[in-house]
Amino acid sequence: MPTMIPSYVYTLFASLIVGSIVICACTLSTLNLKNEATQQQLSNIAEYVATESLDLTSHAKADNLTATLSLTLPTSIGDQRYWIQIKNDTARTWVEVGLGTTPVNSQQRTYIPADAAASGTYLSGLGVATLECTSNGSEVYLSLSGGS
Repeated sequence: MPTMIPSYVYTLFASLIVGSIVICACTLSTLNLKNEATQQQLSNIAEYVATESLDLTSHAKADNLTATLSLTLPTSIGDQRYWIQIKNDTARTWVEVGLGTTPVNSQQRTYIPADAAASGTYLSGLGVATLECTSNGSEVYLSLSGGS
């Protein structure tokens, strides 16, 4: 009889360990899936802003005008706020996105295939994102503003 009790204890202990491992694996998989969905939403927002920027710059160059566009963006991603920046250097113009309320250099970029000077930041929240494109004939300027 005494040999049966330790085998039950060992079985119970092994079941507890295996159960803990399964729960941890499921939790990690769920968190990974949520993170991938968040990154995909950020990527979609960056592509949307880049597409609208390209559209505005192509019309501004042809028509030599100033155009303003209100962007339709979600107020948050999940329960987190996000930011969008448009920037340029001597070679490229791009849209950067990230989570939080403080814009920093991000690896999540979408390039805009247009020769334009760009600046501005949008913080998600209650405000509306506004994209403005100004052309003076030879130069094109993009500006992003809004948010709270």
